[in-house]
Amino acid sequence: MSKEVLRETSGRDSIDTAEVDLDWLTLEDGESIEWVNTPHKYSIIPAFVIGIPLSFLLIGIPIVVSSYLQYTNTNYVVTNRGLYSKRGILSMNVQQIGFEKVQNTSYSQSVLGSSLGYGSVDISTAGGSGVELQFRNIPNPASVQELVAKEVDTRQHSESDSTADTTEVLDEILTELRTIRSAVTDDAGESDTDGIHLAGNHTSTGQASTTKDSED
Repeated sequence: MSKEVLRETSGRDSIDTAEVDLDWLTLEDGESIEWVNTPHKYSIIPAFVIGIPLSFLLIGIPIVVSSYLQYTNTNYVVTNRGLYSKRGILSMNVQQIGFEKVQNTSYSQSVLGSSLGYGSVDISTAGGSGVELQFRNIPNPASVQELVAKEVDTRQHSESDSTADTTEVLDEILTELRTIRSAVTDDAGESDTDGIHLAGNHTSTGQASTTKDSED
């Protein structure tokens, strides 16, 4: 992905994409980035608070190092079509959910996160069990949750409008078919009436001929 494309990002509270390694992200034709970020830098404070005192026992060092590597190797992206999450230290785990599958969104903040300005956004999908994707410890989670909810609503309204248009077209076709059927039925009725009249005329003529022969 080119740096020029990445710099076009305009999502709220989104960091400069030039600061993030997004080589793992592949966008489809017409897909554009609306928001991209990493976990809040203050979210690793608890790990440092716990890890540094324990570093004298060599227990805290892995805690601090692991927390830092998780922070530097985690990216979250919102495009105009869906949500992406990339995490992992030694291996890479990428999740993607399209907006058409999103059923519910919510955000949460701990006491520390609320005071420092970070929290998590949870994404649930239709037919899924619980939270399918989570943006953990991101800055201003309420704003991101609002962005995701807006995109989901926009897509759902578009699908509703499309369904309404399809229904309207089907109703028009059905009305035309009924009109054609009614016209065909009327024509068939007129043809039957003409046939009855014609048969009646033939019968009358036959009766007249029989009467004349009898007189002779």
